[in-house]
Amino acid sequence: MVLRKKILFTMLVSATTMLSSRSYADEIQATTEKKESKESNGAVVLPTIIIEAMDDGDPIKTYVDYKQANVTRNGLDKKDIPQTIDTIDVAKYKMYGANDLSVMLQGTPGVSTSYDAEGDGISIRGFNADAGDIYRDGIRDSGKIRRSTANVERIEILKGPASVLYGRNAGGGVINMVSKVANFNSRSSIGTYIGSYDNYGATLDINQLLNDNVAVRLTGEYNDADSFRQGIGQDQTMLSPSIAFRNDDETLLWTTQYTYDSLDRVTDRGPYFYNLPDDVPTDLGYAQAGDYTKDELQLIRSDLKYQFLPNWNFHWALNYRQADQDYNNFFGGSYCETDSSKRNCKAGYVLQNYKWQEASNETFTNTFDVSGQFDTGVIGHQLLIGVDVNHEIRDIKFGSFSDTSTSGPKGYVNPYDYSDRFIVGSRIDTVTSHNYHEGDGLGFFVQDLLTLIPQVKLMLGLRYDTYDFKSTNKLTQFQLKSSDESLSPNVGIVWQPTEDHSLYASYNKSFAPYGGRGYMQVVSSESTEPEYNQQYEIGIKSDWFNQRLSTQFALYQIEKNNIRYQPDSTNLPDEWAIAGEHESKGVEFSFIGQLLDNVFIRGGYGYTDAKVTKDVETPGNIGNRLGLNSKNTGNLFIRYLPAENIYGEAGVTYVGSFYNNVRNERKVDGFSRIDAAIGYKNDQWGATLAINNITDEKYWRFASMPGASRNYLFRVNYFF
Repeated sequence: MVLRKKILFTMLVSATTMLSSRSYADEIQATTEKKESKESNGAVVLPTIIIEAMDDGDPIKTYVDYKQANVTRNGLDKKDIPQTIDTIDVAKYKMYGANDLSVMLQGTPGVSTSYDAEGDGISIRGFNADAGDIYRDGIRDSGKIRRSTANVERIEILKGPASVLYGRNAGGGVINMVSKVANFNSRSSIGTYIGSYDNYGATLDINQLLNDNVAVRLTGEYNDADSFRQGIGQDQTMLSPSIAFRNDDETLLWTTQYTYDSLDRVTDRGPYFYNLPDDVPTDLGYAQAGDYTKDELQLIRSDLKYQFLPNWNFHWALNYRQADQDYNNFFGGSYCETDSSKRNCKAGYVLQNYKWQEASNETFTNTFDVSGQFDTGVIGHQLLIGVDVNHEIRDIKFGSFSDTSTSGPKGYVNPYDYSDRFIVGSRIDTVTSHNYHEGDGLGFFVQDLLTLIPQVKLMLGLRYDTYDFKSTNKLTQFQLKSSDESLSPNVGIVWQPTEDHSLYASYNKSFAPYGGRGYMQVVSSESTEPEYNQQYEIGIKSDWFNQRLSTQFALYQIEKNNIRYQPDSTNLPDEWAIAGEHESKGVEFSFIGQLLDNVFIRGGYGYTDAKVTKDVETPGNIGNRLGLNSKNTGNLFIRYLPAENIYGEAGVTYVGSFYNNVRNERKVDGFSRIDAAIGYKNDQWGATLAINNITDEKYWRFASMPGASRNYLFRVNYFF
């Protein structure tokens, strides 16, 4: 372990040559242009976002918006999409040492994040997204796992229902993580970093052209770090080779990739702060000796793009994903003020629960789509037609024992003294639950952007899905099956009175199938209908100051219907009925770009009013805010370049208060965290010193997890 900590050789992000002689305004324009045709015969090079080829650490890389987003699946410019799309460059957060997806999304308008030791806690526009609305290169990243961004170039968020493009969807939006892959533009780099709490790491990013037609890339990262919480730490290894092939006229691009990402960590699952005395220190972890969590992700994907006619492209993606999570730990529990033989309480200690798990999530995805442009009379069309086939398997086995159970071991922790903790009894491998779930989905979709006149465009989309779900209790062999089908429409209109402004209005619908929860039977025929969301949104996307600054503004309303509940969970644990409806209304504003000659800015604000509007099961919940959702979220970062190669940055991340559950029993206060960094970048070297939480703000990410105290990260990269 000591030897591994001494590794100070690297591997960080992909990049491409920076033309330092250009002015920054010229660079911004260059980074947002598509590659133009190079052949006289009319063949067009596949669209490329040139900003991807900029070096990580480039002073303006994270302050230039992407013109397109893969999450839209149609290759259209974001200004032509009648929905809000946010794109986050991961390099900005890597500078501060962030790696987990939920940490990077903190402060994003309309997005709420919370801490979950097993996986990410992420909601978009009021509705949970981490269960099934997170994707990696178009592959559904399902299951409760910690999502590493060690090999991710950028994060894209499509706000609102997205079933037309992705099938089943919770309705708040879709997140797509775009990986770094072999390409014909990026340079190579190696790097290393060191930071607070014995945080050591090395990164590798080798992108090499073998010839004009073949490029290979190898990215990797190793990290070993402790935590601001005593006794907590992690060890991560990521490796991802990829190959890209293109033909001579560049009408075909085939990319294959394998990614291995492993995270071993000591689990940090403390009790809720309101179950502890007020003066308990927050820097003490609650892990017992032998507690662990292991997340392992493996991805294999093939992505083929072929331009078979001018303005017509074929795309075929074949993907396999396996995500495993095993853990064995003591967690949560309650504080014992006095001794109690009935509850095994010992005065002055936290009495903990115990749980172990072995879980495997597999996803097979096969996607075909064709996109192209044509005219019918005076109306122009940009058409997308596709088919999605997927197969998902979840195998979850665990043993769970509460602090009040008579069986199972008990953990005890003195919340004032890290050295005073012990276990009564032995860890056991008794299985209390073992469920096996299989789901098969088939979707056909079509989407067309019609140009009625140059200033007015109409988006029309429709998707038909069938979904079969089977769930088996491996302990009893009891099995349930369900089948669903659904139509998901979307319609939007875009008015572009000038080249710099795009006003839009849209309607989108999504569905979440009846079988998606696992075990279910029905109480009445109506409860077999899928949950569904419908959203109404209006907004404007604008460019300012000769396209140096981009802004987005949106108003929306989402209605979630057919939410289910168990009328009698004790006597009829497999029967469900329709409970009610939830609603989310909000406003979002975001901006990114160049404010002055040497001043760059990015950030935004979101107001989300998500609440219960109907609840048959618990009428008292009507009017309550949905749990784990902040009404107010936002961030503001400003970067100043006093010289061409030197920059400084300061920013604030704001997360408003939220309730711990839909009953609104406990409120977690909001926080504002200030971060800052200074950096240097020339053609070959880059270095940054970043400080998180400069004011050492005391705050809670979640009811059981305080935010990190002030810490630093120093990073050095060499580019070649």
